[in-house]
Amino acid sequence: MRGVTISGPGGPAKLTVSELPDQTPGPEELVLHVASAGVNRADLLQRAGSYPPPPGAPDWPGLEVSGTVALVGDAVSGWSVGDRAVALLDGGGYAEQVRVRATQVLPVPAGVDLVDAAALPEAVCTVWNNLVDVGRLAPDEWLLVHGGSGGVGTVAVQVGAALGAHVAVTAGGRERADRCLALGASLAVDHREEDFVAAVREASGGRGADVVLDVVGAAYLDRNLRALATNGRLVVIGMQKGARAELDLGRLLTRRATVAGTTLRSRPPHEKARIVHDVLTHVWPMVEDGRVRPVVHARIPLAEAARAHELLESGDVFGKVLLVP
Repeated sequence: MRGVTISGPGGPAKLTVSELPDQTPGPEELVLHVASAGVNRADLLQRAGSYPPPPGAPDWPGLEVSGTVALVGDAVSGWSVGDRAVALLDGGGYAEQVRVRATQVLPVPAGVDLVDAAALPEAVCTVWNNLVDVGRLAPDEWLLVHGGSGGVGTVAVQVGAALGAHVAVTAGGRERADRCLALGASLAVDHREEDFVAAVREASGGRGADVVLDVVGAAYLDRNLRALATNGRLVVIGMQKGARAELDLGRLLTRRATVAGTTLRSRPPHEKARIVHDVLTHVWPMVEDGRVRPVVHARIPLAEAARAHELLESGDVFGKVLLVP
């Protein structure tokens, strides 16, 4: 099979189309023919040499795919060759085939295009786990999503609204912020021109955000704490603008707030299996009735993976970039 490998740490030019071994499933695994692979910021970090794959994962990047079942492991039930599926991967999605634990595979939701479905698994699992399991988001609470125009952000806006929360987002530029309103946000802040702390406090009647989902990291830590409501929960899932910052413990204590940090890729298989099951139970109905939909910015041929990385790094993407073999 063909796949995209990384010739060494560096820029997009380090991505190379290579011949890789065809995949064979273990007893509890499936092999999928890939229809599409999602491009994530974690892939950019892996290419740069700062986010190595977990033990046992393929060396080539890619954390989510859609496709059809090609081979079924001996101990797997409920799946047949030809079934349409999406998969949450430990790695290896930039290829014509992937091997994945059956517990990390979901059926393509009814009404969703097979190629576009690859925009869902990584983002939806990340969002559900962090908004509900970690953030304990409840109806009528205020949710602040940073990077609302990104692959995770566009899903977080929709899931938050479907859960009955009031969703505020930040995005770069008025046009991008306003597009988030169409996804279900109640407030959209252009972070280049506006103060999101003041905007969220005004919109919430002085309450602040009960949950903040943050991909920015250090640069937003102090402002996130100031934006939090009493008993608020700050959930950090990215460090796009720094990993180290000073934490004002006095403000944290006064707000009775919580700061949590999570990653998905390094979770053990049983935790990923639980998250995937929860997504099937709670989020897939939202997708099938139209409350949550994949947001796709571009479909790019697998052989042009370097261009896909350049596009994601440009900051001009709204939603997900997909690679199509």
